[in-house]
Amino acid sequence: MQNIIQRELTINATAERIYNAIATPEQVVKWFPDTLTGEYRQGAQAIFSFGEKHRSSVYIEAASPYHYFAYRWVPGGNNFTGEVLTVPHTLVEFRIAELEPGRCKVSLTESGFADLPSDIAASSLDQNSNGWDFMLARLQQYFSEEGK
Repeated sequence: MQNIIQRELTINATAERIYNAIATPEQVVKWFPDTLTGEYRQGAQAIFSFGEKHRSSVYIEAASPYHYFAYRWVPGGNNFTGEVLTVPHTLVEFRIAELEPGRCKVSLTESGFADLPSDIAASSLDQNSNGWDFMLARLQQYFSEEGK
């Protein structure tokens, strides 16, 4: 079973702007979940909502401004709202590296699929692989539209 999803993209923006788009509630809802409730900070838990039917609790694992942001969740399509750390989950990590002033590489890694229950592991991997392609395109678009 594949355990990791990895994606990379280049964004024409500063590391600070990219980090804020990922790590602040007001901005992350412009490209990722439709809504966010709860505390979206390191050591706390929030809920991402995707449409009216899909909700997923996230536990913010780490927040290192302008370079790294990570959270744990039960992959979104499984509609889990509860204490993330008490059940099998994956780790989503965003790494931001400046390539030159105003241009950064964003690396996304989601790991832990092999540790999910066998009845959801493969479907979660497939769903999130496609989901990250879609959502990272939205992140790229967020910065393209912001620059206009």
